[in-house]
Amino acid sequence: MKPGSHFIPYGHQIIDKDDIAAVCSALCSDYLTTGPVIDRFEKAICTYTGTRYGVAVSSGTAALHCAMYALDIGRNDEVIVPSMTFVATANCVCFSGATPVLADVESDTLLIDPEKVEALINSKTKAIIGVDYAGQPCDWDRLRHIADKYGLALVADSCHAIGAEYKGRKVGTLADMTVFSFHPVKHITTGEGGMIVTDNKEYAQKMYLFRNHGITRHSEMVGLGYNYRITDIQCALGISQLEKLSEWIKRRQEIALSYDHFFVENKIAEPLKVKQEVQHVYHLYVVRVADKENILLKLKSDGIGVNVHYMPVHLHQFYKQKFGYKKGFCPVAEDAYKNIISLPLWPGMQENDILHIQNCLNNLN
Repeated sequence: MKPGSHFIPYGHQIIDKDDIAAVCSALCSDYLTTGPVIDRFEKAICTYTGTRYGVAVSSGTAALHCAMYALDIGRNDEVIVPSMTFVATANCVCFSGATPVLADVESDTLLIDPEKVEALINSKTKAIIGVDYAGQPCDWDRLRHIADKYGLALVADSCHAIGAEYKGRKVGTLADMTVFSFHPVKHITTGEGGMIVTDNKEYAQKMYLFRNHGITRHSEMVGLGYNYRITDIQCALGISQLEKLSEWIKRRQEIALSYDHFFVENKIAEPLKVKQEVQHVYHLYVVRVADKENILLKLKSDGIGVNVHYMPVHLHQFYKQKFGYKKGFCPVAEDAYKNIISLPLWPGMQENDILHIQNCLNNLN
């Protein structure tokens, strides 16, 4: 970064005095963890998403693992996952002793391609995990049709997409279970944290046990679980943050629109396509560029925290060694990885930040 430059991260939390007051209140209460604030946070997220049950846990990754446990995913099972995602989406399948089968994505959106999903289904397939990449919902109607056709469970990794909508329906209501993340770069934060929402009581009950060592309220361990508990302190922050979510989504959409208008006039980069039937909530603003490595270096030297989301899962060393994945397995994801970057986008960005980024992009010519 150049001396004196103002660094603009690709994502960042916003914490205000109400958030601090909420956390202080929890700190002064009788419970720091496994107390009543967790239940209130779960109910608040369920009310927001229009779902019946919420299971709050220590991270989005833990939430994905809980979902696999609820579905009894295990050895000899296969779960179809997009290759263009953060590794946690596939790792949760590995945690369960099953095999993640990596599907390619649509070239214009980088969302999981339903046709590729259906081609990968066999007698071992037990579930499909769709990822609402960057904040844009997948084609959930087609995924639902495929899941129902073959008797499979459907899980939404919506860690990028709380508040998004698909054909007028909220994310959280589109799959058998939906997973959210509350990491600081996401739409709302609990520091670290995650949640699964579902309308299925049996799934919820299994996940309540799984997050607490498999131990019931009567102190009997009935299954092998994990310590995936979240604290009252974190959930107090989450409740306060949720009150501002709609405002923050609106601001994210305004910033994305500013980028969109810029790239109409300046052909330096090509944004991903946004489908008409969705409300995109822009966790990320991903563009394709011609000279990725050089552009990353130049923008970072100007104090712009550009990033890359993501290296396709099948190209990671672990997945190549354990499952035999090779280059060429998901060619669309691989081709995208050669030229995608994520530009800064978070609600606390000021107009001067956006203008600075656009000026630096112009100077790349």
